[in-house]
Amino acid sequence: MNGPAASRRMQTGEPLWRHFAMAGLIAALLSPLAFFQPFALIEARVFDILSTIAPPRPPAYGVEVVAIDEPSFSEIGQRWPWPRDLHAQLVERLRAAGAKAIGFDIIFAEPSTEEADKRLAAALGPDVVLAADDVTTKLDHGVQTTRVNPIDPFLDAGAVPGVASVDPDGDVYLRRMPAQPDSFAAEILRLAGKPVRPVPEGALIQYFGPARTYPTVSYYQALDPEEFLQPGRFKDKIVLVGLSLKAATSANAGTPDAFPTAYTLTTGSLTAGVEVQATIVDNLLHNLFVVPVSRLAVLALIVGAACLAATMSIYGVSWRTGFAALFVVIFFIAGSWLVLRMERVWLPPVLPVATALAVFGTRFGLDYARERQMRQAVSEAFSRYISPDLVAQLAHDPNALRLGGERRNLSILFCDVRGFTSLSEKLKDEPERLTSLINRLLDPLSEAVLAEGGTIDKYMGDCVMAFWNAPLPSPHHPRRAVRAATRMMEAVAVLNAELRREEGEDAPVFAIGVGINTGDCVVGNVGSRWRYDYSVLGDTVNLASRLESLSKEYKVSLILGPATAEAVREDYVLIELDRIAVRGRATESAIYTVVAPASHNQDPAVAELTRLHSQILACMRDGRRDEALSLAVRCQSLHPSLAGYYGKLMRKIEQMQG
Repeated sequence: MNGPAASRRMQTGEPLWRHFAMAGLIAALLSPLAFFQPFALIEARVFDILSTIAPPRPPAYGVEVVAIDEPSFSEIGQRWPWPRDLHAQLVERLRAAGAKAIGFDIIFAEPSTEEADKRLAAALGPDVVLAADDVTTKLDHGVQTTRVNPIDPFLDAGAVPGVASVDPDGDVYLRRMPAQPDSFAAEILRLAGKPVRPVPEGALIQYFGPARTYPTVSYYQALDPEEFLQPGRFKDKIVLVGLSLKAATSANAGTPDAFPTAYTLTTGSLTAGVEVQATIVDNLLHNLFVVPVSRLAVLALIVGAACLAATMSIYGVSWRTGFAALFVVIFFIAGSWLVLRMERVWLPPVLPVATALAVFGTRFGLDYARERQMRQAVSEAFSRYISPDLVAQLAHDPNALRLGGERRNLSILFCDVRGFTSLSEKLKDEPERLTSLINRLLDPLSEAVLAEGGTIDKYMGDCVMAFWNAPLPSPHHPRRAVRAATRMMEAVAVLNAELRREEGEDAPVFAIGVGINTGDCVVGNVGSRWRYDYSVLGDTVNLASRLESLSKEYKVSLILGPATAEAVREDYVLIELDRIAVRGRATESAIYTVVAPASHNQDPAVAELTRLHSQILACMRDGRRDEALSLAVRCQSLHPSLAGYYGKLMRKIEQMQG
């Protein structure tokens, strides 16, 4: 496939549209999570982390915190709640110190003693904000919100109520800006003469640091600023008063008016409510709060992430895909942080990153499954040519299969069916039966090769070519090749017996001739760029083929080349058949056949045969024709399977007489 058509398909052969359809399906499956509230808490935690990395700082903190803390309890020596005339004294001292606006993050919803309430009311004025609270109650018929204001004498004195209630998320972390237009922070800014911008729905608080980040003084110090504080500490400042106790202020244990914030993840401590209010004041004053994008924008990010990951994995998964996945993760997280810092907008990266990783993971899974399927198919196909054990080794270590051509010492086997041409003529009108018979024969012959760890090179009609020591090393490969040949001859005998039982005396009788040679060959891919085979080339192969054809001439089933015979001499009883001219050599080379396994060496008939055969060859070389002929007659009777060979040898000896 060339040109545009090829560009529309992936390297794996899969249509391009299917790849992007897979990415779109993943995006569609993950998109509902954008509306799943528990998943929003994961996004919120990521916001906590990113919002604390190089957070923005206001030009100057606009709030001073007066903390009702442990040192103040120690100095004042009274239990909580403190008498309200003490708060009245604090208001007067702060006003005298130049405070522009004073806020009490304390709800005075119940009267105390009449004298103390009058004293505080007299000290209050239009420069003081008192905390109010909105209490939400779930009823059977709906939700009821009740406003809890300071007592009327304080409001009549000019103090302004500000709603100090906050709305923590499901994990109890405080992230949301107050939505009420009359919030505590908004009212304190109005009293200070500062503009108050409306807060978008869902806006998030930008924290500037952990607990005690804001300038803080103890309550007892603010009661006597001339003694404990530097001059002008409260001059033209907004001052917030509230509880700030360290006792039990941890992420695992609560305390009144303290909340987990973004910095709780790293510090493990809670932030006092009065400091949270100070943070909200600066968020409003300097427009530092964060606006989250809409859910529609999140869905667009999910689709974009799926398309980006699909594009990066369009050619399948490789080691580079890991870097691509890392790049996508960093891209979305770093991009989210940059937008957060530069534009004060929150683009949650969790779902886009999860979508991209899901696309990469799915692509990896599909490629892995396809590779497993292809490997299994290749293994099944390869197992028809080499033994399953070798297939398993190649699957475990593919580098062991070095394609492209290399020089190796191999043992080559050629096996041919005797009389196949006559059988073909006889069954020319029954091609199906002929095919069935040859397949039935080739099956045990192939099994014999594979059982000895050989590689089947090819089938050439009724001929089988196999080799050993490639693609994987095979120690003692000449020995294994000869064992395979003996297995083949045994298998043919078994098949002939089966056919006689099935078809009687008219059954075809098979015989084979095998030639084995050992030597250096070139093994690898042989062919063209359109089609090639894993095969062997070299004179060793040619000699093995010649030995197989000579087996018919010498009337034996197996002929071994000189190198093969030398390698198996300790395992088998061999006799030299003849000496033949070999291409590339000036001298003739001996060829051999197997008489019996080495275990039969002490058999009297085998021992006498080998002794007499050596004498025959010596007599022939010395020209003692009569003696050689009588010895050949004797050997013919000792080993009936070699009767044909000795008959040929006797004719050769007789020709010497002539």
